[in-house]
Amino acid sequence: MGALKVACPTCQQAVMWVDENIYRPFCSERCQLIDLGEWASGNRFIPTDPEHDDITAADLDQD
Repeated sequence: MGALKVACPTCQQAVMWVDENIYRPFCSERCQLIDLGEWASGNRFIPTDPEHDDITAADLDQD
């Protein structure tokens, strides 16, 4: 089976998913740092679900 080809999340350039690519899934350190900056500035985030945000592990064990 051949190596997987993915699109760089930052610039969309084709990237081979191989061990030698230390920046995968990014094509370069530059694109990796741009992405990190987006997360740090709050421009990228994991969406939340207000209905379930206050649930803790203890709440889940109460059956």
